[in-house]
Amino acid sequence: MNEAAPEANTKQSGRGHGLGRALDRPLDHVASRLRSPRSPRRPRLWFEILLVAVSYWVYSLVRNAVPEQKAAALANADWLWSVERFLGIAVEQSVNHAVNSATWLIVSMNYYYATLHFIVTISVLVWLFRRHPGRYAAARLALFATTAVALLGYYLYPLAPPRLMNGGHFIDTVLVHQTWGSMASGNFKAMSNQYAAMPSMHIGWSLWCGLTVFALASAPWARILGLLYPAITLMVIVSTANHFWLDAVGGMACLAFGYAVSYAWYGSLPHRLPKRIPPKAGRPRLSALGAQRREPAPTRN
Repeated sequence: MNEAAPEANTKQSGRGHGLGRALDRPLDHVASRLRSPRSPRRPRLWFEILLVAVSYWVYSLVRNAVPEQKAAALANADWLWSVERFLGIAVEQSVNHAVNSATWLIVSMNYYYATLHFIVTISVLVWLFRRHPGRYAAARLALFATTAVALLGYYLYPLAPPRLMNGGHFIDTVLVHQTWGSMASGNFKAMSNQYAAMPSMHIGWSLWCGLTVFALASAPWARILGLLYPAITLMVIVSTANHFWLDAVGGMACLAFGYAVSYAWYGSLPHRLPKRIPPKAGRPRLSALGAQRREPAPTRN
């Protein structure tokens, strides 16, 4: 009788624990499903290529579908130019003419403006994918949110670039030097909305690249290049008369919004997340349970 009672209590306790585990499983499952979208996952190459391609196609489609609103864009450019003169920062015209006098320099800037905007951004995404998979999704979300809010800016505030201002006396360096590449000048102007200068995504994207490289690169020279890239890009967009200084400020504001969205979703800035994807929390527990099940039952004496 005394030996049977503890055995019965043990069985009842085991049933109780088993029932408790059974009741906990649905709750654990629901909690895991709620946490999983915000948990960094290992990026899949085919999905990321498809996502980037589709996202850029949608970005280009929406950006170019925004009504050009030429009259409003020119009026906004005149107003922005007057604000910069009031602030004492309206030196874009002087920079544009000074750099244009050095043919080798302005031609290099034309090609820089047309190509590196895409090449460097894609290269940083690939580097993150390969070397920092745990931070990739959060950094990508910051970039995509930055681009999405920029589309809203193009729609709400059409703005002519300095080279298209009435009486602005700016030099369209692509036309003057007949260089290839600008989607808003020459033979390519019909393919792009020329009055979508605010905010500058050349600054938004280059600053995202620069901050990402500076925060995560281990080599000092790479971190220095990360800081130089957005600074040089700022000089390029002004020298080629494609943007005002304040367009760059708009690009920075969009990037701040992008990082805020990423922080709100992942609970951390990208560079503070683990470099690698952490193992799923449920795996050790499941393996331990499996090991317990495989253990032979104790024999009675």
